[in-house]
Amino acid sequence: MIIRVRSPDGMRRVEVGLKDTLAQLLEKLAPAMGAPSPDAIVLTRDVGGQHILAEFEQSLTSLGLKHGDMLFATVAPSARPSVEPTGANADANGTKPAAGHLNGAFVVQESVDSQLEKDDGLIRRKRDTNFCKHGANAMCEYCMPTEPFDAGYLAQAGIKHMSFHAYLRKILSQSKIRGDISGALPANIPLPLEDPDYRVKLDCLSGHAPWPEGICTRCQPSAITLQRQIFRMVDNVEFASSAIIDRLLSFWRSTRCQRFGFLYGRYDRSPDVPLGIKAIVEAIYEPKQGWEEDGIKIDVDSEEFAAEVARADVVAEACGLKVVGMIFTDLESTNAAGKVVYRRHANSFFLTSLECRLAAYMELKYPNACRWARGGHFGSKFVTCCVSGNEDGDIDVTAWQLSNSAMAMQAANLTVPSSVPSKMCVLEPTKTRYVPDVFYKFTNEYNLPVTANAKPAFPVEYLLVNLTHGFPKEPNPMFFSDNPFCIENRDHLQQAQTLGLLKRHLNSVQGAPAMLVAALADFHFLVYLASLGILGPDDIKLVGCIVSDPARSVQFAEELVQSGSWQTLLLMLQEASDSDLNHQGGAATSAATSQVAGGGQSDSNSRASSGGAPAVAAAPWACRHCTFENSASRDSCEMCALPKD
Repeated sequence: MIIRVRSPDGMRRVEVGLKDTLAQLLEKLAPAMGAPSPDAIVLTRDVGGQHILAEFEQSLTSLGLKHGDMLFATVAPSARPSVEPTGANADANGTKPAAGHLNGAFVVQESVDSQLEKDDGLIRRKRDTNFCKHGANAMCEYCMPTEPFDAGYLAQAGIKHMSFHAYLRKILSQSKIRGDISGALPANIPLPLEDPDYRVKLDCLSGHAPWPEGICTRCQPSAITLQRQIFRMVDNVEFASSAIIDRLLSFWRSTRCQRFGFLYGRYDRSPDVPLGIKAIVEAIYEPKQGWEEDGIKIDVDSEEFAAEVARADVVAEACGLKVVGMIFTDLESTNAAGKVVYRRHANSFFLTSLECRLAAYMELKYPNACRWARGGHFGSKFVTCCVSGNEDGDIDVTAWQLSNSAMAMQAANLTVPSSVPSKMCVLEPTKTRYVPDVFYKFTNEYNLPVTANAKPAFPVEYLLVNLTHGFPKEPNPMFFSDNPFCIENRDHLQQAQTLGLLKRHLNSVQGAPAMLVAALADFHFLVYLASLGILGPDDIKLVGCIVSDPARSVQFAEELVQSGSWQTLLLMLQEASDSDLNHQGGAATSAATSQVAGGGQSDSNSRASSGGAPAVAAAPWACRHCTFENSASRDSCEMCALPKD
């Protein structure tokens, strides 16, 4: 006989025998529903889930089921228990991230998410002297705790977007779930969160040919109505030290060109927002890029770019950090001393459409793991920061995120940047691209809500979620080296990372473990040290422990000094030529200055000089990369450390 089973994914027909048990039906149904095991499926006789079938060893006929009967199935929360992994999965504070199985995958959340799930989220209020008429031990509607998603409190506190966990509590409150939510959901409640998906479903069960040969109302996406997202995944961006921004700005001050970098840090609770999350930035890594006065060029899809970021990720992971966002500069000096142009405001744009597309691409690349979402992830905690001028002409930082709708539109390839910075274009449909109707709402001059068609273009503000930013009152950065190592990919500014510079950086240690701790407290130095390939994975983890665990940093430093890999590094540095230390010579300075001033002409001149007659053995040779003149005995450039040929 055939039993019909309806699930959130659609209708399924399962063929079973008359003597088959309920357990055998679940075994046949589990692969079709993508459940990790038959026990993860909950079968009910009705939609509300009031009559759950749990007699697994009884036959289907004894349960009163006959040919053509319909059952309702959902994936139970037992497939996503709040299991806490042990060992290496615990963070530095000893808090273990909440985890669970979802659709066969192991979902591990951020440790800050598991901490916030254990909090009841209630906002305590003091006794109101004007309205409260009760005693000190009593409570009324004017002083009782309020929910973190209370609209009146958010408006009074000036919070435009509620936090993600406040939004989650708001959804769960509809199912009468409040307080500590670190446990599993009841069996009759489905997962409450799901990312929007504007793509055509390719596994439609209606019986027609798959897209693009066929389409129906069940597999085509619904119309999109853009509006302000009421929540945000991250509420605040906190830079551990102002020196982090100053070192990024040093590039613009030297070249008047823009710069891009990845933010490495961690997530923690934000005390300023109920159930809020803040991203603490400890370092900025500047990948290889092309820099201009009016923009930057990065090839985010290239293998070289991915490999470079992966090397930085390894060091960051050893230090207990991860990529939390990106940052770029958009600065232009004015005639006034120390002032910059104020170009990003409400009457122009906050982020250009091209920057929004890049931010959405990055957020899709770094999704937020969430055990409350049906797909195992919901939104992204990736933030985008822009360094530009404010209304006073001073340099300031703004922080943003793209909404979940913007991520879904990017994933479905529905939008493309326009020549107008404040407008995002909607692509036209083709034979292989289905573009649903897109609308956006606004308030007209009569203060009435109006729905407008987003084609061909719509304002990018409908995709943005603004965040706050700041610096701690008492900075305690993880990377506090008094002798900072030069930043990567700044060879044109006489800041090439070479073995000679590494030798000079470590010579200041003088064998003292405490001084070695200070020397290692530099993210750029650690990334270059790891890129040499001398230190093994265990040594990199040990270096990360030195930086991330100040209480035992000296002990870890002594262990590192005694390792064989560190001794090999010191032996190699002893063989380094003393000429590699001459990074402050007059010739080097003039070469770097001429390249910054001349731009692309320096590169063409270097190719012209190296492409002439064959060099005499005793004659110096000019580097074809940076034009620096080297002695004839050298096989690599003294300035940029690149090979001669």
